[in-house]
Parts: sequence; C-alpha cells; structure tokens
Amino acid sequence: MASTMLQLVQQATGEMGLNIPTAVAGSADTDTRQQLALLNAVGYEVMRSFIWQAIDKEYRFTTSYVTTTATTVDGSPIVTAIPSTAGITAGTFMAVGTGVPQDCYVQSVDSATQVTLNQSMQASGTAVSLSFAQVKYTMPTDFDRVMDRTQWDKTQHWEMLGPRTSQEWQWLKSGYIATGPRVNWRFLGGYFEIWPALVTNEYLGFEYMSNAWAYSTAGVAKGSFTADTDTCIFPDRLMVLGLMKKYFEVKGFDASAYTRDYMAQLDIAKANDAGSKTLSMAPRLTSILITEGNLPDSLYGMNN
Repeated sequence: MASTMLQLVQQATGEMGLNIPTAVAGSADTDTRQQLALLNAVGYEVMRSFIWQAIDKEYRFTTSYVTTTATTVDGSPIVTAIPSTAGITAGTFMAVGTGVPQDCYVQSVDSATQVTLNQSMQASGTAVSLSFAQVKYTMPTDFDRVMDRTQWDKTQHWEMLGPRTSQEWQWLKSGYIATGPRVNWRFLGGYFEIWPALVTNEYLGFEYMSNAWAYSTAGVAKGSFTADTDTCIFPDRLMVLGLMKKYFEVKGFDASAYTRDYMAQLDIAKANDAGSKTLSMAPRLTSILITEGNLPDSLYGMNN
C-alpha cells in the first residue's frame, strides 16, 4: 500500500537526520513547508518524465449539432426565426448551410430564436435549412499532454488527421478544397478543434496523459499533495529519494549520492510500470488479416 505524504516526508527527514514532523500540510515550520514544496516538485517532474500507465487516460465524446430552419438576410450576420436556439453555444459552434460563408462561427446567442454570426450571410431567405455544429470541444480538466496518433473517429473507424499546423489549418478553413471524408484536428485556444463541422453524431476520442498523480483518501485525483493523508501513483522509494536529492541541492550540499540512487529508482519504476514488448531479432510476418504471408498465389476466394 502506498505511503501517505506525511509518511514520505517522515522517512526522508529521518534518513537525513532532520527533525521528523508530526504534520506537514499547514505546518508553520519553514523547513517542513519547503519539504512539502520539494516533494510536490518531484511529483511534477516525474509525472512529465514518462508515459505512466496510471495517468494514461482516454477522452471520448460524441459530436453535437442542431439542424433547424431560420430567416437570413443577405449582408447581415443576424439569423432570426429559429424555432429554438437550445443546444447552440457561442464561440464553439459553427454555422453550415445555404448562404453561410465558410468558417462561420456563432458569435452570440441573442435569444431563444436568434443568433449572431461572426460573418454576414450571403443570401436571403425564410425557413432556410441551417445546421449549427460544435467544432470546439473542452479539454479534460486534468489534461497534461496528448498521446500521438490516438485520435480516432470511432464511428467511421478512421484515424483523424492531425495535428494540423497553423498553415494547414488556415488552408483547410479558407481554401476551395476544404473538406474530405476524414476529420482533421488540432489543439487551439485550449480546445480540441475539428474540421469540417460534422452534422452527424460521431464518436471521437484520443488518449492523453493526466496531470493528476496524487490521490486523496476519498480516491479523488489531484495534481499535488495538499493533505498529510494524500498518496500518489509513484513508488515510495522514488519519492523519498527525490525529496532528499532536492533538499540537498537547495541547501547547497553534495547531492550526488542521492541523485545516483534516485536515477536508479526512476529507471526501475519506468521499466516495471507497464511491461515491455518482446523484441525479436528474427521477426515474422503477422498472421492478422490478409498479408503476403497467407495470400495464395491464385484462385483467392474460389472454392476448391
């Protein structure tokens, strides 16, 4: 069972021959408060140093859209006579339909029947069919970094295309050829943004690394130690050595011995975290699906 934050500090201070605190969180002792800050610094750094399986998470969501009718006026960004604007959010929804310019977002939801776009309409009409599709999705609150090539459109069974560069993104949103069968994506302004706007419910998602490496006694994940009873996902010995290493460094002492032991424990923790693939010096062709290893020379698909 993982040691608590208090136990980790007590172990480290005991080994260094320092005063062993009976409480850490909220302590008025300057040295104890520094030890807590240094222990959290160890957690922040270790969290970012490896793809730890305990904080490798999946983010899933279904695309949202509203198909409706409205009255539009050529040269005006105001769209009226919408039966209901429920479900439409300014800034994250894009308008799609006849007379709507490309890359046109909802600037404001004015009432239950009216929205204002960030561009003027290019045609007038009543009972015009329009769609409002969400293209910007809020990131998980504990998001730290993304796992590459895990972005998939699970409904279509296609890997999404991205992350697009700024230049590619503007080309997609501004050029003549702006759509295709696959979803494009990038991180922009704190959102996971997709292109083109989808007017179907599609299940999208990706993997990411969480910044929540600590846990309260109630099992609530958090990004740092804040209570004496908190625990963390990292091995006890790694955290203790990390604290001692940092303490010696900030005090100006020789921390080489602690650094050596800490790096050894970090390597061990990484190696044992999620297992490793077996590497072969004589790889064989896979037997999954159809390959040149199991495709006959002729008469494929014919009965003998």
